[in-house]
Amino acid sequence: MMSGKTLIYAAATLLLSLLAGCERPPIDAVQRGYRGTAMVEVYNPRTLATQASLNAVPADTPYAPGSADEPKAGKVYQNVKVLGDLGVGEFSRLMVSMTAWVSPEQGCTYCHAGNNFATDDKYTKVVARRMLEMTQHINQDWKAHVADTGVTCYTCHRGQPVPAQVWFTAPEQKQARGMVGSKAGQNTPAISVAYSSLPYDPFTPFLLQASDIRQIGKTPLQTGNRHSIKQTEHTYGLMMHMSDSLGVNCTYCHNTRSFSTWDMSTPQRATAWYGIRLARDLNNDYMAPLTPIFPANRLGETGDVAKVNCGTCHQGAFKPLYGASMLKDHPSLSGKSAGMAVGGALPATVSTADGATLYFGVESSTIAGDALSGMRALIDSLKANPGVAVSISGYHSASGDLTQNQELAKNRAMAVRDSLKSAGVAEDRFNLQKPVSAEANLSGGDPNARRVEVSVKK
Repeated sequence: MMSGKTLIYAAATLLLSLLAGCERPPIDAVQRGYRGTAMVEVYNPRTLATQASLNAVPADTPYAPGSADEPKAGKVYQNVKVLGDLGVGEFSRLMVSMTAWVSPEQGCTYCHAGNNFATDDKYTKVVARRMLEMTQHINQDWKAHVADTGVTCYTCHRGQPVPAQVWFTAPEQKQARGMVGSKAGQNTPAISVAYSSLPYDPFTPFLLQASDIRQIGKTPLQTGNRHSIKQTEHTYGLMMHMSDSLGVNCTYCHNTRSFSTWDMSTPQRATAWYGIRLARDLNNDYMAPLTPIFPANRLGETGDVAKVNCGTCHQGAFKPLYGASMLKDHPSLSGKSAGMAVGGALPATVSTADGATLYFGVESSTIAGDALSGMRALIDSLKANPGVAVSISGYHSASGDLTQNQELAKNRAMAVRDSLKSAGVAEDRFNLQKPVSAEANLSGGDPNARRVEVSVKK
């Protein structure tokens, strides 16, 4: 028999184990909806204090516009395909900040070859260039999710070459065959769904593919009803991830009286709706096309590239960096080229069955705005027609320094070529033409002198 002292120790151990699953007071509760609706967020001040230190904005040099006559980085440095329209001073400041954000220990040579910064010998430089374009795309085209706060490289990287929270496609679930049946991805506890019994891969269906996110069936009959409990559990897996990534519970977006009803939900639910589609856009248009660029040791178990989810940016905070904006000190990452205003508004990008015409900003070789949308349409068309080949021609002004004009036209054409390559279009399907002088062009302000034509070979 156990002694009295042993019983006391056993009881104390049991009590402590029960309390371990509870929050130690004091606890803060914030009402987010109408009283009586249970729309309350519960916060632990100690956890928030830890999270605040992890989401602090790093020290940086404030933005100061350069002089109008400052030489452009694209003309001073070789092989500058993104942000070449920045002045040399601002370009160098951004490169220093990026090094601190992404590779503070490795330094500049994490992306650049030490003996020649201009080469693309390191895959990290090719990837970084595409990530800059992705950052501009987020800030310019996804304001419904990031608003004017925006994102920078630091939002995801936090001083690490690879963001702490990324995901790879999960390998197929191992299971017995025959009469045992399929577990449908369930009962394999994984961190992706907070170690619950929910389907362990909530990312591939929703953040790479476009599966329906649903909860309630539309009909009482089983036939043709894909809004089943099984489908609901897949949705709940994604919701578990989102809740954990933002450090909130379900009532941050939903009213518990009816999770599916939009008019009872908070505005944050609409923001989250756009966030899901943002992640899907980035994974399909930016991350997946880079798969052949990465070495094998950087790919996942199934051979895919690392992709983004809610945790990549949020990292436990309901707003990344708790809403602090770093974009004000780096306006070049907003996606708005300062040079675009000089020549007025650009015409809409033209896409036809015979190719596409893409317009660039003044002194810029960055694909942005309508040109970026035009590239997506062109890539989709080429992938749908694998037998089609194209030629790429960059146009330039007839006035000014001919050598510089030709170099800028070539860089724009190369930017289009590199975008096609990174999207997985085979290099033997397109070729670059010599720079072409724009017809009857009298000044650099004419948008026709800032275009790239992609023509289908007949």
